[in-house]
Amino acid sequence: MGKLEGKVALITGGSSGIGLTTAKLFIAEGAKVVITGRNAASLQSAAAELGTNSRAIQADAGDPSGMENAVNEAVSAFGGLDIVYANAGISSATPLGSTELAVFEEVLRINVTGSFFTVQAALPHLKAGASIILTGSTRATDGASHRAAYAASKGAVSSMARVLVSELSPRGIRVNTVVPGATRTPIWNKSTSEETAKLEAAQARTIPLGRMGDPEEIAAAVLFLASDESSFVQGAEITVDGGARSAPLGAPVYR
Repeated sequence: MGKLEGKVALITGGSSGIGLTTAKLFIAEGAKVVITGRNAASLQSAAAELGTNSRAIQADAGDPSGMENAVNEAVSAFGGLDIVYANAGISSATPLGSTELAVFEEVLRINVTGSFFTVQAALPHLKAGASIILTGSTRATDGASHRAAYAASKGAVSSMARVLVSELSPRGIRVNTVVPGATRTPIWNKSTSEETAKLEAAQARTIPLGRMGDPEEIAAAVLFLASDESSFVQGAEITVDGGARSAPLGAPVYR
């Protein structure tokens, strides 16, 4: 029997990358999964991959009414929710001195406001003992240049998770955060495979384990937090980054 047998999960940003990989793993472990995303073509492709135990709903995570509609569709299809993985996010360059207000605010709208209102939309339908997983990032603490909005948004997600723990613990609902590091997903792909390989090699030199992560490795951490195996894990941050956050001086570039 799978680790999520009989459970229903909502995954925002589930049409590609880590979200889609996690959806596949959840279904393999017995869950019924509803994914959301903004791109209709990507959603259609993802739905074909995921099969009959899934639903793909077009929705903007930063639009509260859109997320309410998506949640209602999910509940209509499969019943109440056991798992919410608020994974949708964007990362736009916001260099100091040349960033437009709209670009900065869009990052915060999707990453912070979107995560909050995804949970709020799901709240009336969350079963006792449900698991909420938020997506942080090592960018919250590594000071990467030109990423002020993204870093601030992911720092906010980690702070927000602690508040949600306080509010939802009386209902037995758990809230935890997965913090990915550099992971091989389509957002890293450059115009040529050679450029992509060069970027990956450069990233690998900054990671103690000497490589980027794979989406499956992030999904495995999400599965742990979604499953009953983590029934007493509350308010945790699980960093999946090959050691880049905890021991940056252990990276190959310093050896």
